[in-house]
Amino acid sequence: MPTSFFKLNLRQVIYALSDALDLVGVTNIHHGKRVAYMSHLVAKNLNWSNADLDELFQASILHDCGVSQTNVHAKLTQLQWEEESNHCEIGAELLKQSTHLRHLSEVIKYHHTHWRILKDLDIPEHIKRFANCIYMVDRIDVLTLTSTKGRTNVLLGTDDTIATINRLKNSWFNPELVESFNEIAASEAFWLGLEDLENSKDALAWVNQDQRRDFSFNELKQLIKIFSSIVDAKSSFTREHSQGVGALARYIGNCMNISKTNCDMLEIAGLLHDIGKLRTPDDYLEKPSKLTDEEFAMLRRHSFDTYKILQAIDGLEDIAMWASQHHEHIDGSGYPKHLKESELSQEARILAVADVFQALAQNRPYRAPLEPEEILNILQKEVEKSHLDESVVNCVSHHLEDCWRTALLINKHP
Repeated sequence: MPTSFFKLNLRQVIYALSDALDLVGVTNIHHGKRVAYMSHLVAKNLNWSNADLDELFQASILHDCGVSQTNVHAKLTQLQWEEESNHCEIGAELLKQSTHLRHLSEVIKYHHTHWRILKDLDIPEHIKRFANCIYMVDRIDVLTLTSTKGRTNVLLGTDDTIATINRLKNSWFNPELVESFNEIAASEAFWLGLEDLENSKDALAWVNQDQRRDFSFNELKQLIKIFSSIVDAKSSFTREHSQGVGALARYIGNCMNISKTNCDMLEIAGLLHDIGKLRTPDDYLEKPSKLTDEEFAMLRRHSFDTYKILQAIDGLEDIAMWASQHHEHIDGSGYPKHLKESELSQEARILAVADVFQALAQNRPYRAPLEPEEILNILQKEVEKSHLDESVVNCVSHHLEDCWRTALLINKHP
């Protein structure tokens, strides 16, 4: 059977992943882009090659990909904390999943390692330079946010930030990098660029320099599983949810004679459907009781945030649309756009059923996992309410045991 190919700009995908990571901070956004912006300036001032600048930018904008939980993200604003290396190791393992990003893995692994330790490790010199550059500017961003809190101008806290970075020269940071920072930090434009989001413009300019290229389905899936792994790691109750939804959506699509290419796309949409949930505070997902109106309102925006992130990737338009519609109902009572039956593709309806099925099959803080017949009963009631598509639920009914095993990623022949 022929392999599906997708024509994508890798930098667009990386930028979208950075946008997703921004959501974890809830309000403190663009951290990855500011780190990429500053690291680029520090390295450019040292006359690093264009190839090194590109690799550094990629690693910088993704450096916190090991952070899914809002309680961990809150610790990033501390200069140092216990177990800070955990998110480095998690991020490094995530990037190893992708052929196109695994070269960044070691940089991410060491991006919180002090220079006095890092300089003597038996790893390539460029890994040391990249990792320590990211560490330094990452702490510069944290110090800047802390020093300007409650103030109206970023320039008011720069002296304290510069003094702290220089105090840590040789111990935490490579002295050559610190001296480069000192040179560019003398300019008000450097600091004001952070405040005015010049970093985002810089990142977008970097994105637009790249060309779209062919990605096989397997290459794309490797990339996308990084997104889904970050989302599912937010809560012990949602681990493998996105992977299960993707697998089940593909299975149902195949049973309903959807084309192979669209089945590939359905699996990717399933892996991505909850990317907007990174904005949701962890304790909402762990809450054993009913959400308040305010909490539910926050949760209801996740499918819209999913679309906002994915629509920026040229070549994934249909996937972005299907992923964002997994909470729409065929009577128009769903969200976020209240689309009706005639406005929802068959693929979007399949994804909606797969999402409900997989969630019911998993453990949740407010209930135990349900058995296949219990799940089917709920799905059929949703059909009666005109929420889910009857033909899709009928397909599930005819393949109930296989749907259940697929949703839970259980091999048919263990």
